[in-house]
Amino acid sequence: MKQKLDAIDKKLLDLLQVNCDLPINELAHAVHLTPTPCWRRIQRLKELGVIAKQVALVDRQKVNLRVTVFVEVRTRDHDLPWLEKFRAAVMDIPEIVAAYRMSGHVDYLLRVVVPDIAAYDGVYKQLIQRVPLSDVSSSFVMEEFKSTTAVPLSYVS
Repeated sequence: MKQKLDAIDKKLLDLLQVNCDLPINELAHAVHLTPTPCWRRIQRLKELGVIAKQVALVDRQKVNLRVTVFVEVRTRDHDLPWLEKFRAAVMDIPEIVAAYRMSGHVDYLLRVVVPDIAAYDGVYKQLIQRVPLSDVSSSFVMEEFKSTTAVPLSYVS
């Protein structure tokens, strides 16, 4: 069910997407509320599932994950047992940080983060050992100039 969010909710979400550790007093001041009603709104957004979770974003460079790889996967198998096996393999490999089932010429797109190409080769070998694939194409990121977890809120009514 789509939830109605007002301008204050949107402003709170904008602020929290940038820094979820902001003190309630700062958030309240920014949206022109007192702390208690501001806290209640945040709790409501959590209860509604609009705020799905709060996490710490780790700087990949500082934990030696300097290489990002986008992996295009094509398969000849399009049945449910294959999909479940593929899904289980993807979920078990922590270096695969995002996975998408696609339309078009690519069946699946994976985002992998690793320290180096040799580590990616290990991920590749784990994947092909667990599930049959017809084609795998890897593209290594040369430069990342935008990466955000914040979603645009201009479409919310």
